[in-house]
Amino acid sequence: MARYLDVHPDNPQPRALQQCVSTLKDGGLVAYPTDSGYALGCVLDNRDGLERIRSIRDLDQHHHFTLMISEFAQVGHWVDMDNWVFRTLKANTPGLYTFIVKAAPEVPKVMQHPKKKSIGLRVPTHRSTLALLEALGEPLVTSSLILPGEDEPMTDGWLVKETLDHQVDIVLDDGNCGLNATTVVDLTGGEPEVLRVGAGDPTPFVED
Repeated sequence: MARYLDVHPDNPQPRALQQCVSTLKDGGLVAYPTDSGYALGCVLDNRDGLERIRSIRDLDQHHHFTLMISEFAQVGHWVDMDNWVFRTLKANTPGLYTFIVKAAPEVPKVMQHPKKKSIGLRVPTHRSTLALLEALGEPLVTSSLILPGEDEPMTDGWLVKETLDHQVDIVLDDGNCGLNATTVVDLTGGEPEVLRVGAGDPTPFVED
């Protein structure tokens, strides 16, 4: 059964965050709230965690997993980017976007798109997400918790607990979860391409 951890939305209790960190570093899978719905997360080298996410969401091998990082300053370590990609990311992070970018060599191949060698990238604004990332001290490999047949992510911690009680190890709940999935923008070509319109304003990436 999944452990349910109820935390304060502005000042998540350090003890609860450390329980998440210990579980993640022991190979566990955590469901946690973000500014764009619930997400599933594991650490970078957790191959089993990636397969568990694929199983829960019924994803194929071409799904773009996303690196959730706490600040723009970390982008250069994980992204192989041209100047225009750098400027685009700097201008629009943090925010309600998932960017598809070319993966740097430091990104494990198991989480890259098998043909495009790309990954998703997010810099959130959500306090509990940021607190978890800061406590962990490394990115989370993540995917929005959108169940098969649904269009939007789950947003209620207790419902996540009831639905995935035997499929995740921890459900973190701060009572302040975003409602809509991110806007997805592909930056692997010569110019931005909006792949999905969601919570983030797509206007900066659409030509007049």
